Amino acid sequence: MTAQKPGLHPRNRHRSRYDMNALCQSHPELQHYIVQTPAGEPSVNFADPLAVKALNKALLAHYYGVAQWDIPDGFLCPPVPGRADYVHHLADLLAEDRDGVLPESATVLDIGTGANLIYPLIGVAEYGWRFTGSEIGSEAFSSAQAIINGNAGLTRAIRLRRQKEASAIFSGIIHKNEFYDATMCNPPFHDSADAARAGSERKRRNLGQAEDGALNFGGQQHELWCEGGEVAFIEKMIEESPQFGRQVKWFTTLVSRGDNLPPLYRALTRVGAVKVVKKEMAQGQKQSRFIGWTFMDDAKRRK
Repeated sequence: MTAQKPGLHPRNRHRSRYDMNALCQSHPELQHYIVQTPAGEPSVNFADPLAVKALNKALLAHYYGVAQWDIPDGFLCPPVPGRADYVHHLADLLAEDRDGVLPESATVLDIGTGANLIYPLIGVAEYGWRFTGSEIGSEAFSSAQAIINGNAGLTRAIRLRRQKEASAIFSGIIHKNEFYDATMCNPPFHDSADAARAGSERKRRNLGQAEDGALNFGGQQHELWCEGGEVAFIEKMIEESPQFGRQVKWFTTLVSRGDNLPPLYRALTRVGAVKVVKKEMAQGQKQSRFIGWTFMDDAKRRK
């Protein structure tokens, strides 16, 4: 019996321990990074950024049919199981407006899709959704476009738009007469470069790395921090959202810390959100959640 990882969504393909042999067959390069745990089982050194990247390549190839995937050095290398959880819980939220039927033709906007393009890749593979990914950084934009171009079928399912206005989130991305079933976002967490560095050091220490070692998951400035941190970023998203309330069924975003929720709920009250939901997620000991809000009543969302 394969051990189950507690907390992950029932449809998450990563609920069981990784089958390293199968992953190595899908991505042979992973074999170079296999180490033995004290219990004698194959694993990878999660403190080695090259090993983490190779594992991601294998997971994306094996489970999601992504043959070509890479990110530039220093960019965020996302933990795939947790990212998949957001997609599955979002599918459940959309299903609530469809009498419990999972949507097979949803259109989703991924705010800050990143060099890794992780949410569109999982959403296309699992549900056949169509994605628009917004990105402000030129190098991240080019990396995401290279992933799309390198995999058959993705050019029909995923399009990218460059956000040219640093202070805007939806403006300039959602065009007139466009409609989205949902937006999703993994907002920058820290409120300064110093806070981001301190967080990186904590992560390194937890992984047993030296102080000057490379951060296992990397991350560029706009991926990790913004003025005012996560709350300020999401509040900006909330403030902008009413302008597009007739074009988006559900606005959603990850919220990393539960104590960030009260000011966000107050902001949602101020803008007149018709309905607000919170979906709790967990991966082992790590707790996370996303919030969703809409300006449409039940009847309009069911159309």
